[in-house]
Amino acid sequence: MIDWMLGHTEARFPRLRLHAGVYDLPSMYGAKGGAMVSRWEFEGAPWENPELYDKLSPSRYVEKFKTPTLVVHGQTDFRVPVTQGMQLFTAVQERGVPSEFLYFPDEGHWVLKPRNSVKWHETVLGWLNRWRR
Repeated sequence: MIDWMLGHTEARFPRLRLHAGVYDLPSMYGAKGGAMVSRWEFEGAPWENPELYDKLSPSRYVEKFKTPTLVVHGQTDFRVPVTQGMQLFTAVQERGVPSEFLYFPDEGHWVLKPRNSVKWHETVLGWLNRWRR
């Protein structure tokens, strides 16, 4: 949802933090079991209902990305592939949006290891404090 907000809530939030978010719906379709859920949620595959995928995919609204963004993702995420976070980070970087990418090579969808949890909290709280209004 935060990926979507990045392109639809301009100037409403001073900063955003995205954790394991879906950035590009068509590329998510064939990734790690996403097809079954996507087929149900979006009434078919991307080639069967391209208008709905385009309408709802955060990647289609990159030109509106302006809010400082912290992207967090784990390499072993079996729900949302790390490439979704990397694609989003590339987009905000290329738009010149202040941004950081917090990457956990040994975590999945949730950050569970104590040392990584400390890093997650320090980074997220630091980001929130840095981009206050």
